[in-house]
Amino acid sequence: MQTKRRIVIVGAGGRLGAALAREYADDYDVVGFNHAQLDLGQPEQMRQRLAAIEFDVLINTAAQTNVDRCETEREEAFALNAEAPRVLAEICRAKGARFIHISTDYVFDGEKREPYTEEDEARPISVYGASKREGERLALAANDRALIVRVSWVFGPDRPSFIDWAMKQAREHEEVKAISDKVATPTYTLDLAQLLKPLFAEANATGLLHLANGGECSWQEYAQWALDCCRAEGIPMKARDVGATRLEEMKSFIAKRPVCSVLGTEKYRGLTGVTPRSWRDAVAEYVRESVR
Repeated sequence: MQTKRRIVIVGAGGRLGAALAREYADDYDVVGFNHAQLDLGQPEQMRQRLAAIEFDVLINTAAQTNVDRCETEREEAFALNAEAPRVLAEICRAKGARFIHISTDYVFDGEKREPYTEEDEARPISVYGASKREGERLALAANDRALIVRVSWVFGPDRPSFIDWAMKQAREHEEVKAISDKVATPTYTLDLAQLLKPLFAEANATGLLHLANGGECSWQEYAQWALDCCRAEGIPMKARDVGATRLEEMKSFIAKRPVCSVLGTEKYRGLTGVTPRSWRDAVAEYVRESVR
């Protein structure tokens, strides 16, 4: 009987990490660590706990993702988003294990008006983006076989995100507004789980890689499509349409956000031959599943 490959998922209590742990459970021997079990702010703890187990692949989905908190807690942001990936990359190099680190579209400044490629220069405009970019750099310096996967607007069933907020608002209020001048691509955690699989053993998949569902939209368009899907599934909504607001009107935001950070996935298609499905199809499925 062939032994299943062992995959370690760091950040298994988060939106993406929980989805990966669940989706991989049948095909792999999955070991998941949540924040309480593995603290990214404690390098020696990480080394000791991971040194004690054998594994083939480690996927780091953990990070400080509160964009505004990073502005006021810079040291914490760099400890969790930059230093921790370096330590994990070193551990994987020593073990001869595959290291996959999840990064973000926020490494870009948002000035480009077409999809970003892996060759585009990263110019972060927030502490969050800068810390994540430094994490990419340090991880690749520590492990030249590491794979850095940049994702955007991740949503899924394990933890609420923007789409869940939009649907809740529409159920409870007659008026819903969302930002109309910020554009990227919603990406479904269950799709990411399947799209990552071919990369586990792909020797040429190293360095930077963009991975997201297909297409692009604003937050307003994203929310409107979610509401349209809800109506199609017979989910009662008080609000029918999503109104527009602008990024500059969001006075509660501390950090700057890139206004256009669509990730091009041509490199992924070249590596795997797989084209990610559209964000609209992914959202429609998510809404259908939420009805059950």
